[in-house]
Amino acid sequence: MFEEFLTGIQAIFALNLLLSLAIGYIIGLEREERGKSAGISTHILVIGGAMAFSFLSQTMFNDPARIAAGIVTGIGFLGAGIIFKENASKIINVTTAASIWFAAAIGMAIGFGYYAIAIICAIFAITALRIPHLSKRKK
Repeated sequence: MFEEFLTGIQAIFALNLLLSLAIGYIIGLEREERGKSAGISTHILVIGGAMAFSFLSQTMFNDPARIAAGIVTGIGFLGAGIIFKENASKIINVTTAASIWFAAAIGMAIGFGYYAIAIICAIFAITALRIPHLSKRKK
């Protein structure tokens, strides 16, 4: 019975969701280790959600670009909600907001079947998030 349930497009979707989970976990873990407000769960859900919307728009609708534009806008709004002005001269969570926005792009790449691009972007994201901290360790 389970074999009939998870065939063809559903199997591809399930594998995409697993890849989204793995990449979201890795990026979210980096954010959580730094004590940021958006960690593992947030990144997994953003990547998984963007993947699901992209996958479904590609398989069910004739206009996947419209759904993709909605994802970019919606995630931008979500990211803007976590940026705070701490005092007159300090703004916080900009990098976390950017990581959420970039995570959505990774989810979209997975949803559209561009797995190598998603993995390359994940490596890029982890590297980019670690660069500023490498210079602080040398001091």
